[in-house]
This record gives sequence, structure tokens and C-alpha cells, in this order.
Amino acid sequence: MFISLPSRKKPSHRWAVPLLFAVIWAAFLWSISRPEEARAGLWLDWGALSRGRPAMSDWWAALEDGSVLRLFTALFLHADWSHLLGNLVFLLIFGLPAERILGPWRLLLLFLLGGAAANLAAIYTLGRPDQVIIGASGAVSALIGSYLALFPGAKLGVVLPLGLFLEFIRVPAPLLIGVWALLQVVFAHIGPAFGMVAWSAHIAGFLFGIGYGLYVRAAIARRLRKRHGF
Repeated sequence: MFISLPSRKKPSHRWAVPLLFAVIWAAFLWSISRPEEARAGLWLDWGALSRGRPAMSDWWAALEDGSVLRLFTALFLHADWSHLLGNLVFLLIFGLPAERILGPWRLLLLFLLGGAAANLAAIYTLGRPDQVIIGASGAVSALIGSYLALFPGAKLGVVLPLGLFLEFIRVPAPLLIGVWALLQVVFAHIGPAFGMVAWSAHIAGFLFGIGYGLYVRAAIARRLRKRHGF
């Protein structure tokens, strides 16, 4: 006699976020190993360059000569250590749980498309032309938006300094992320008073991530209902 026991499906390996983490690290280490002038040239060659409000003919030309790829390559360039580490920390916090639901390929698509959309928004909103846009902040903002759409009831751990002690508390994710999103809107209106940051890219990436997460969540629910016959 043989008894067939159903085996649990092993969760797929999460490789997209570790891959993005490694590539961003490698790109930064390679860039800082170059002389300062060569590094500035690297940003000009591979960063998203703002030229005011491009006309449709400009976009056709960018498609023909391949410079439209700057919207994606700019995501892997960072100006300094603080710029890099801030993005990497948020990439791990929000990217790993999102990849568990989305899978690696959907996560990569979210990172690239959300980051490109964020850079595109920065190109149209930055007042000064010939300003280089670099960094994964827009793509990470898309991950934050997607996390909110996929896990609306989640809680995030926060460490609060209370005198000589540190208190660990759990805060609802919508509250914490909502405060973060509100700050992005405020800083976008204040302008460069808080540094050379493309706040509009953060907002655009965040909104893209919410839309992407809602769409994927609905598609997953439809697939599950179809699989179970209802």
C-alpha cells in the first residue's frame, strides 16, 4: 500500500532584491574608485538629464539614439554614502516582503518601471535645465507604495529614544507611510531648502507603486478564485 501525502509548495527564492542590492553596491563602489572628473562624467553619461520640458520630437530622438535608457541606468548611480545607504535600507525593508507576494520578476518590473516613471516626473518638474538626476529613491518609493497596497494592515517596528532607554513600538504601516508621503509633498513645495533632492520623483514613484500593487493584488485574487473554482 502506498499513501500519497500532499507536499507543501516550497516558497520561491527571493533573489530580485538581493540582486538589486548587489548591483547598486557594485555600481557605487566602481564610481567612487574613479577620479572626481571621471565620476562627474559618468553621471552625465548615464544619469537622467533634465532639459526643461521635452517636446514629443525629443522623445522620439531619445528612443532612436537609446538615451531613453538613462531613465533606468540613473537608478543605479548615487552621489554619496548617505544617498546610497538610505536607499539600500528602504530597499531591504520594503522590497523583501513585497517580493514574497509579487515574485522576483514582478518586483524587478516594479523597481525599473516605477523608477523610470519617477525620473520622468523629475525631468518635467525640475525648474532648472541640464540637471542630472541619479539615485534609486524613486524606485524605492515605488516599493513603499506597493508595500502599502499589498499589506494595508501591516505594522512597522520603530525604535523611539526615551531618555536613556530605547523603546521598540509597532506602528500601523499606513500611518507611518502616510506621514512619510506627506513629508514628500511638503518638501516638494518648499523646494531646494532641504537639499538637492527630486521630491517630485519620490511622489511619482510612490503613486506608481500604489497603482501597481493594487493591480497585482487584484490579479492574484482573481487567479486564486479561478484556481479554487469560485
